[in-house]
Amino acid sequence: MVKKRQLLVVATANKKKFKEIRAILGDLPLQIKSLLDFKKKPEIVEDGRTFLENAERKAKITSSFYNCLSLGEDSGLEVEALRGEPGIFSSRFAGKQATDRENIKKLLRELEGLPKYKRKAKFVSQVVLACKGKILVSFKGSLAGFITFQPQGRFGFGYDPVFFLSEYKKTTAQLKPSLKNKISHRYKALSKLRKFLKNYLVKEAGKGEV
Repeated sequence: MVKKRQLLVVATANKKKFKEIRAILGDLPLQIKSLLDFKKKPEIVEDGRTFLENAERKAKITSSFYNCLSLGEDSGLEVEALRGEPGIFSSRFAGKQATDRENIKKLLRELEGLPKYKRKAKFVSQVVLACKGKILVSFKGSLAGFITFQPQGRFGFGYDPVFFLSEYKKTTAQLKPSLKNKISHRYKALSKLRKFLKNYLVKEAGKGEV
């Protein structure tokens, strides 16, 4: 008899973000779903002051609502010249309902006239795993780069078209998803979580709970 895979709900309704997360965690013996897979969804207000606070809130509320394992992830772009902005407001930098294009346009306007060496930035990802309302663990990942003078590339989402990696001489939107998923800030955080989950699932299986 095949054992039923334990459910892991990723607390996001962002299809592109979920696709990245599932690609990184997909080989684990889990049934991985996002909020888009459910009719009834928990109400989550992202009013934390840090990536960690927001990720914790997503994970705790979602895991409690569905009575299962849940992954909360909060990420964004921190630009040195803007004193860390847009930070936790990355997805709504140009307004609550702003599109990626609108956010990028505002970012480039804010950095107008600055040379490359003053356009340092980093992507930050904070992931949190919770089970039935209780936080189990959290991990952080980051990726350093520069903000370009104009968008380049057709892959990725968010600020990928203007985030330049010197090592590859490309923006993250010019990298193939298979490569990006091996070097990104989200990958760095999730790879740590992946190791934790492997051990966690083995222990739970030993208890007869998986």
